Amino acid sequence: MEITRKDLPMEWEERWRREKERRKRMIEEGGEKFEEENRKLKWIKSYNDSRIGMNVRAVKDNECDNMEEDELLQRYHRQSYPSEIFQTLGEMKMENILTDLILSTEDGMSFHVHSLVLAAVSSLIQQKLQERDGDEKDMSLRLGPEVRGSGLAAVVEFAYTGDISNLNKDDMPQIQTAALSLGAPRVLEISKEEEDGGNREENLRKISAEEQMKVGLQFMKDLWAKRVGCDVELVAEGMVFQAHRVLLAASSDYFRGMFTSGMKESQQESVSLLSVGAGELEPLLNWAYSGALMLGWSCVFDLASTSLQFQIQPAISLCLEFLEQEMDVHNCLDVASFAEAYGMTGLIELAEDFILRHFQEVSATPKFKDLPAEKLLAFLRCDALSTPSELAVFRAVVAWVETDPTERLPQAEELMQAVRFSFMTFREFREVRAVNLSMECSGEFEVELYKSALNEFGFGISDRVAQQRVRHPKDALVLVGGDQLNPDMDQRLPSKQLWFVNSLRSGTGLVKEIEWRMLGEMPDRARFRHGVAVHDGQLYVAGGCHFYTKYDVMKSVYRYDPVRDHWERQADLLELRSNFTLVVSGDALYAVGGDRDINTNLDSVEKYSLETDSWSFTHPLDQALSGHAAAVWGGEIFISGGFNCKYQCLPSMFLYHPVRGTTYLADMTHDRAQHCMESMRSHFYVAGGVCNLNTYYTNQLVCEMYDPGHDTWTVFTPLPIPHVGAASAVLEERLYVLGGYCQEDYREARQTHRYDPVTQRWDSMGKMPGPVTDVRACLLHLPEHIRK
Repeated sequence: MEITRKDLPMEWEERWRREKERRKRMIEEGGEKFEEENRKLKWIKSYNDSRIGMNVRAVKDNECDNMEEDELLQRYHRQSYPSEIFQTLGEMKMENILTDLILSTEDGMSFHVHSLVLAAVSSLIQQKLQERDGDEKDMSLRLGPEVRGSGLAAVVEFAYTGDISNLNKDDMPQIQTAALSLGAPRVLEISKEEEDGGNREENLRKISAEEQMKVGLQFMKDLWAKRVGCDVELVAEGMVFQAHRVLLAASSDYFRGMFTSGMKESQQESVSLLSVGAGELEPLLNWAYSGALMLGWSCVFDLASTSLQFQIQPAISLCLEFLEQEMDVHNCLDVASFAEAYGMTGLIELAEDFILRHFQEVSATPKFKDLPAEKLLAFLRCDALSTPSELAVFRAVVAWVETDPTERLPQAEELMQAVRFSFMTFREFREVRAVNLSMECSGEFEVELYKSALNEFGFGISDRVAQQRVRHPKDALVLVGGDQLNPDMDQRLPSKQLWFVNSLRSGTGLVKEIEWRMLGEMPDRARFRHGVAVHDGQLYVAGGCHFYTKYDVMKSVYRYDPVRDHWERQADLLELRSNFTLVVSGDALYAVGGDRDINTNLDSVEKYSLETDSWSFTHPLDQALSGHAAAVWGGEIFISGGFNCKYQCLPSMFLYHPVRGTTYLADMTHDRAQHCMESMRSHFYVAGGVCNLNTYYTNQLVCEMYDPGHDTWTVFTPLPIPHVGAASAVLEERLYVLGGYCQEDYREARQTHRYDPVTQRWDSMGKMPGPVTDVRACLLHLPEHIRK
């Protein structure tokens, strides 16, 4: 995921703007002001480190205990970094900031440039840098009479942009002469391309420029590795790191202020960084020359802190990306503490929401026992706290108190008052009484606590609705279309409706329910056995049936924009298609298999281009298929089960590639069709559908999990009731199976069931609204006003 400044919370953007203005004033006021600011930053870092406290220190101190010494670091790379750094270098050249090389020609043209940037394209400048005396700050180079100013200007432009604007055949000889004189083979190459095909399209030139800047940055990194042209030493914890001032200044506002403010460091060849560790400085120097960071839990907090100190916003973005993507139950409390210490509001919300969603798992970790009482109380009081039952909340409080009874007993009563005992069953409350009586505490506390719990359990609470545990997921689970089963065909009514999950509610014991709301209706005809997919926040609905004869299969496609609440017709599918799958892979949609009527399955696959609003055929399937399920993981399309051309249920699992076609994987342990498959936690979960039974079908209740890393299947908890032709989605790391019917008696399954991989249990989430058979589901981010 690429993070840019606009992706950061608004408060970060405002903080960034204020910081730049303050730095500008500081530079104008001189070096003394900068040194004062630097001392302030050191103090703030020290203070914030102390605020992070035990949780973040535990990440450092316990690495040797909890992680292997050779922790596998992950490479996080900012794709746009080369373009961004060269743009900044170009701006610095225009303002004559830290330019250290003057190039001139005999026709009176001269250019103040950065030797490092020119050395990335010119072997002559590289040689001059290698020969330069260590005491020599600036260089001047007058080129021979054969080099004209216009040719040199083109080489300089290429060095800073990766391209040459207004390149034409009239200028070619001068450009090539300058390139030969400077030893710039990449400039010669681009001019040769122009000679061979001067009608290059503008978009190709843009791509080429981006690639050239990547190459240029790599050349600068190679020069840094060889210590060619390095003009400053940075000293941290006694270790010396050489670097180029200009690249440090281009990548960090902190260093830009240091080297351009007129303070003493701007004149020093060696600069001591007292508040920075060598372990953080070295990877950030690598970042400056590559735009990449190697991140792991052993270093991410330190690197994020140092990036904040040096004001390296893109590096901060990568650290945030890592924290968001890699956060789990063992480190989410560390992330929350770190975010709070540095005032990262957006990250605080993400971390605390993760804790609330995984409260039972988090409460079982050692770090949970170090939570401050006020933090724990805030979590307990939050309606969005998600647990299998309120008994899990009570157990968490008991575990927290028993960690240090002497210190925590006085806080236990207030914490217990946040437990909602009225949502417990009689069996659960018996455990409360037993634990309460066994706790080593004063008799007065025991009686008061028990009375409070008994009163709440026995008499309930005054406002049950207001006191429910209610979660409002950030993404809404949306149901689209569907059918109603009825023996009387005339009474069947396919649906145009869209419903969405606005909130999840927890009641007494294991009682769960969903708050459903109507989102609207599809345009055109109602449909079922259709395909739905979400790309870039837009909902696509394709194909399906609008009634029950072979002439009722459709190929129409619509796109819904939830922000504008607007439907738009898109290009039709190339084939009539129902009972198929529609998936998103990369920047394209794929319609896979299905049937064109009740007797004819399809082996064709269509790809939809969002740019051209058009469909095209890709590599067909190995065999015609309908009633199958598909999911995408790592950009790859996985397809399971379904009906073959003889309408037999299949146990197959295969990988589909639009060019290479089908690669078969390990079969499921059971055949199935009209089932669900979703990707969750790097595994595929398969549930529901029908299976073969002699010449008929029967309900498939067995559920299976596929591990793509080992190509193996594992059976997990079976469904409590049949779900044939159901919808499915993964919301907050739980699998939802919605609706469908029972194959034995064709009764509708109006229930929603949710599988939690932690408890390995299916929870009933209540009844569904509207038609429930051959319905489709997806996750969609809805505007706030729709959900209020």
